[in-house]
Formats: sequence, C-alpha cells, structure tokens
Amino acid sequence: MDLRRARNRLAARLLGMFPGLVDRWARGRRFAQEGAEEGAGEADPWAPLAKPLTRCRVALVTTGGVHLRSQPPFDMRNPDGDPTFREIPAGTPRGNLVITHDYYDHRDADRDLNVILPLDRLEELAREGRVAGPAPLHLGFMGHVDGPLVERLIRETAPAAARRLAEAGADAVLLAPA
Repeated sequence: MDLRRARNRLAARLLGMFPGLVDRWARGRRFAQEGAEEGAGEADPWAPLAKPLTRCRVALVTTGGVHLRSQPPFDMRNPDGDPTFREIPAGTPRGNLVITHDYYDHRDADRDLNVILPLDRLEELAREGRVAGPAPLHLGFMGHVDGPLVERLIRETAPAAARRLAEAGADAVLLAPA
C-alpha cells in the first residue's frame, strides 16, 4: 500500500473517531451548490412509485465501494475519487464481494456487509411480503468523488446507472451511503 492510501485510511479512522472533524471538514466544501450553479441537479430527484411497494423489485445502490472480486477495484490513486459504478448481480455469494474504499473506516462493513449493502435485510423484506423481491441487479459506487469528477458523476454516470437499473427491471432503488 502506498503512502497516500495509508494516509487516507488513517484520516478515515480519525474522522470516524471524532465526528466533529467531519462537520469542520464539510463546512469548507461546496458539494451540491457547485452543480446547482451550473444548472445541474435542479430537477426533482424523487419519482413516485408506479405500483405498490409490495409489487416492486428493489435494487440497492451503495456508495461503500463494494464490487465483485472479479471486477476492477475503484481508483484509489486519483485524489478526486472514482465516478464509475460496478454491477452486483442479485444472488452473488457474499464471499465474492469486496470493498475498495480508503475514505471511510469499513472494518464493521468488512465483518457484516449489510452495514453498507443490506442484501440480507432486503431479502427479509421480500420474505415478509413487504417488497416483491430484490431486483436482478444492484450497484456499487465509491462514494468519494470530488473536483472535476463531480460533473462526470452528475451528467454521465448517474444517468447511466439509473438506465441500467431500469433496464434490469428495478422498480425502486434504495441508496445505502457509506
């Protein structure tokens, strides 16, 4: 592991131990305002359900850096992050999933993936009849995206992800942020 990745992992653990540091860091950021100033993001991001939730197949989207072991890991070398996503087919054995993300402390998620990708909870909701079932596809993002990559995330990656989930038959999507 290179020095930058080690530094990022240490910073993530410290921020987890001292949440006040996260607030201090966030105050210096411009997040959504950047996109809004350029006209992006003004559309309502919510959509009404077209059918009752009990008839919906639900996809999960995590920003926890989850992907299949066989897929390329998220880019940890670019300090602005990685705006791409990875497809996670429903029914993938948990042992085939891995987390690539240096910007949060994911030791708990390493022990129980449901912390950031609640596949078991979704399956429980399906068994209880609260949803029709998991969608055939879920998505993993690496939630650290900054600088010029934010524009790419908003204008290219997010619409492509939404199209992909719709094509796969997802009726609803739950975001599980890391």
